[in-house]
Amino acid sequence: MTRNFLKLYALVLLAIAGISWTQERLWLAYGNHDAYDKAQATTLTLIQKQLASMPEAQRSEALSDLATSTSTDLELLNVSDIAGDATLTKLRNGEIVSMRAGRNEVWLLKQIDNSVIAFKQIELEVQRGALEWLLASLLYAGIALVVMIWLWPLTRDLRALEQATASFGNRNWSYHANIKPRSQVFALAETFRKMAARIDGLIGSHKDMSNAVAHEIKTPLARMQFTLELAQNATTVDAVLPHLQNIKSDIADLNALVRATLDYAILERADFALNIATHDFTKILPAIADYVRADTRTELNFNCDVAMNATLVECDIHLMESAIKNLLYNASRYAKQTINLRFTIDKDTYRLSIEDDGPGIPESERQRVFGSFVQLEKSGNHKGFGLGLAIVKRIVEWHGGQVVISESSWGGACFTLTWSKKAERLF
Repeated sequence: MTRNFLKLYALVLLAIAGISWTQERLWLAYGNHDAYDKAQATTLTLIQKQLASMPEAQRSEALSDLATSTSTDLELLNVSDIAGDATLTKLRNGEIVSMRAGRNEVWLLKQIDNSVIAFKQIELEVQRGALEWLLASLLYAGIALVVMIWLWPLTRDLRALEQATASFGNRNWSYHANIKPRSQVFALAETFRKMAARIDGLIGSHKDMSNAVAHEIKTPLARMQFTLELAQNATTVDAVLPHLQNIKSDIADLNALVRATLDYAILERADFALNIATHDFTKILPAIADYVRADTRTELNFNCDVAMNATLVECDIHLMESAIKNLLYNASRYAKQTINLRFTIDKDTYRLSIEDDGPGIPESERQRVFGSFVQLEKSGNHKGFGLGLAIVKRIVEWHGGQVVISESSWGGACFTLTWSKKAERLF
């Protein structure tokens, strides 16, 4: 803080000194210097009247005697000795004109016929006393106090931010910096906090992905190895064919895992970019609902309620379609009879909800299900890798929105997606 304080304080002092010096130079160069003491002007007028009553031949000698007797500098000049049209005009009009001859030397001029009386006056430089120096010192001390009061909170917050950054850089993947909203660096701290949270999330996601992929691959590989051993012991082609079909099924599971993992990894990339365009959801959403119903359980009732003004919805349709399908497939696994899809537009916000009449999701698990490779129920009837809801969450976040889980009107799960009309990426 000391170094920053001295730098800023020196800069303020130099600025004040520079401004004062420049102002003085400009005043001397362009200022109005016709201001003079009234007593001196009166004296000059009296001298002019006295000389006017004398013959011109005696004026010079009389003025010289007057200067000697009064110890003043008085001269009688010819009009031709004076330069400057503006000055000559003022003199002809009977005005008193002041002209600066040196730093502390000023001449007062007044015309009398064809001559000009010049009255020299010396400006005394102001000598600063002890009181003036004390006041000046108090002024600069006050400036120093103001600078210190302004700089100290800034330096304190920057030090806190530096320590938090250093701690984060030492692989302590948690960010703690107590910087208040009124701080000048609060916006910077918030940006870094979001970045730290994003990095922490990516690291956790990659760890979960590595562990989950390794775990998910083990099962189909073990089955394939066991099936191959059985196939080797088979004696006929008909006996080998079922084993080959099982291997083919395991390969399909591996491919599905790879595709899901790649889809999720793409959404985690920092250079990912949205392809925002306007789309007619009054046609797209019913078509998606019909596709999922035909692909899953045709006996389910799919209710699709789309607002009539949803003809120009801004989004990345490829990603949003993937998110909607994931939610509909997820609902179709657990729904008993009905799935309801509803889309509305509230001012500048899009709202899409998908609810079912299934068992629902416990409130304590509604945040955890959005994690990667998280499955609340895993059995042969509910195949998956736990990436569907994680992908939905990332897609909505890339649109600058959010997804929340609540209880549906039938007691099942209700997923609500919201994002702004001006879709922007969150990070």
